[in-house]
Amino acid sequence: MPRITPERWQTLKCIFTLAGFAEWRSSGSHHIGSKPGAPRPIVIPAYKDVDPLIIRGLIRTAGITREQYFEFRQRCR
Repeated sequence: MPRITPERWQTLKCIFTLAGFAEWRSSGSHHIGSKPGAPRPIVIPAYKDVDPLIIRGLIRTAGITREQYFEFRQRCR
C-alpha cells in the first residue's frame, strides 16, 4: 500500500467529489463538502500541500478506505 503524501487541495476536492461529497461551499480558506449519510461535513483547507495527517482525518470522516482513496486519486490526476 502506498504512503499518503501531501496533496493539493484541488486534488482532494476531486477525490472527495468522486466519493460522493457535493454541495461544496467555501468559508475563508476552507472548502466544505457534505454527503447524505456522512457523520459530518468534511473540511478541506485551501493549502498548496495538505498534510497527510489532515488527509487521514478526512478519509476517516468520509468513511472511505485507503484503497478507495488511492483509486480516486489516480482518477483525479
